Amino acid sequence: MLARISALAVAFLTTASASSVFAPKRSVDTPMNKLLSKATVLRSLEDGDADEEVEVDISGYSIIFEKCQFVKAFSDELAEEGGDTVLGTQRFVIFRLCPTDAESCNYNYGEYLVDMDGFLGYTVEYKQEEQQNMCDACDENCAVYYDDAAAADDEGEEEEEEEDEDGDERRRLAEKQFPSGRKSGRKMESDCDSCVDDCSKIANMEENNYIDATYFINCQQLVEEGDDQAALWAGPMCGSQGSKIKIGVFTDENCMFLDANLDCEDYLANENGYALKLSHALLKTTYDNSDPISCLQVDEDEEDANDDANQYDDAAAEVETREVCGNIYMEAAKCEATHGMVTGVNYYNYDNQVNNEALVCSYISSLKSGTYSQDGEIVVGGSPSYTPGGTSTTGGQKFALTFFILGTVGLAVYAAMLHSQLTKGGKADLSTQGGAMA
Repeated sequence: MLARISALAVAFLTTASASSVFAPKRSVDTPMNKLLSKATVLRSLEDGDADEEVEVDISGYSIIFEKCQFVKAFSDELAEEGGDTVLGTQRFVIFRLCPTDAESCNYNYGEYLVDMDGFLGYTVEYKQEEQQNMCDACDENCAVYYDDAAAADDEGEEEEEEEDEDGDERRRLAEKQFPSGRKSGRKMESDCDSCVDDCSKIANMEENNYIDATYFINCQQLVEEGDDQAALWAGPMCGSQGSKIKIGVFTDENCMFLDANLDCEDYLANENGYALKLSHALLKTTYDNSDPISCLQVDEDEEDANDDANQYDDAAAEVETREVCGNIYMEAAKCEATHGMVTGVNYYNYDNQVNNEALVCSYISSLKSGTYSQDGEIVVGGSPSYTPGGTSTTGGQKFALTFFILGTVGLAVYAAMLHSQLTKGGKADLSTQGGAMA
């Protein structure tokens, strides 16, 4: 069995770069998916020139991950297939668009519901590009920094030597990637040490027997079916009551039916049979709000010109919405007016969105309130504490259950005593009458 798993892991690792991990999967036809489709905003005006297009400006906002949630609901497709169940699993992500410059996200924000596949596809692609740019800048500019520092030490000079035009250009790029790098040699050294270490781990991930968890964001087969082994797939799942996203093991090719008792790492091995571990570093950036995704995209040429003049001004530069934000926003069901968002689709009078907004807001509220467990089951009588393979009762539920049991026992004892007293009383009345009957 290990050999079969090993072969699969190797095949996947060698083909991952050739085929896109963002290839679309077959979606399940469920009521909420239909709502999401209807609530999607098209870039057209309800009023005015039909040929005119309007893009909603969200460049002043940042994406803040809020919750991951599975929901089990009736599926037309599963019902037609005649399988063991008619309940399909929908996988959602709730996120906010918060004002980038605001200290809090309590007003003038939007709340959104989007399919997990779409959210991860766009954010992982963005984070991968961001990571690659960081490592490219680190490779070029930190080498220049270390070379200059070594030269200065060898010659016993305290001041920097004059840089050539190429070196100066690369240092400007380093200053963008590592803020305050020029102002403080110690700061630049710290940033370079950090990025060199991080980028080395990324480059040598496979050699260190790790595989990036983002390889599985689109549900990949983990184990082939065998004589004593059912086929298994790996895909994204919700963790820590929806506050995180991790990789789980599923029993179907669409990653709808989670087997919480299985661990993905138990089925990963390289060509030499050594076990592989998952690296969640990149996947974590998609839900870690310590570094939110800013939706502001500044024109690089304009930014460079202002940098050269040492007078960069956000207002003067040509700005637009980052593609990652625009794509997720367009696909999401939206709840904006309730939270006082001063821009967005309501601002542009999109009738389709306005008609669906109350329903979307209500549904998002139900997902946040604990209507569903982590694996998508409807919760009855309070929010459960999630454990693999099931749920456990809360302290309040235990107290109520104990009180109900003790109360039932007490009432049963009282009823027995009352019945005994009534029976004895009936016999006493007959004895006073002499026991004679007419």
